[in-house]
Amino acid sequence: MSLQTALDDLKNLDLNNLDFENVGSWPVVVKVISAVLLLTLVLVLGYNFYLKDIESQLEQVKQQEVQLKQDFEQKAFQAANLDAYKEQMVEMEESFGALLRQLPSDTEVPGLLEDITRTGLGAGLEFDEIKLQPEVTQQFYIELPILISVVGSYHDLATFISGVAALPRIVTLHDFDVSPLSGQAVGAGSSLRMSITAKTYRYNDKGGK
Repeated sequence: MSLQTALDDLKNLDLNNLDFENVGSWPVVVKVISAVLLLTLVLVLGYNFYLKDIESQLEQVKQQEVQLKQDFEQKAFQAANLDAYKEQMVEMEESFGALLRQLPSDTEVPGLLEDITRTGLGAGLEFDEIKLQPEVTQQFYIELPILISVVGSYHDLATFISGVAALPRIVTLHDFDVSPLSGQAVGAGSSLRMSITAKTYRYNDKGGK
């Protein structure tokens, strides 16, 4: 069939004359067009219901591939430098142990309490309480908390904190609680009560071994 004949048949086609129960009797040009439309419909439906999901899965797999490559490169780098990491770890452990051994073997409590008291009085504070708490044993060291309650101005409290931090013995300060004295208005020169926990440390011989 020539192209011109096919076009003439298409122009003269009356859809009402098509017998849908006998497709074989349709003109060739109608059969071709119907086949193309049917194929297009099948491809569209196939993409939406099947290929689209596969495409999404493929994208996820590609992303996983990128992540796996990055993980592999990182682990390969670590494996190549494993010996260097081990040497650094040994050096760090030795340095850490040396620092811990510099801690005193006893807490020297009387001398420390005296230093803290002297620092507070020198800053113009009044001591309400200075009380030792139970020791806390860690793996490499033992900490001794000391509960301190003092009264003074804001400036005096700041001077006291700075003085304690500057003591030659390692002392850390925790759990600050500052409040005005009961019945006293807060002002620039008003007195404040501060509760604070000072912690000193000593080397744990058993934990170090």
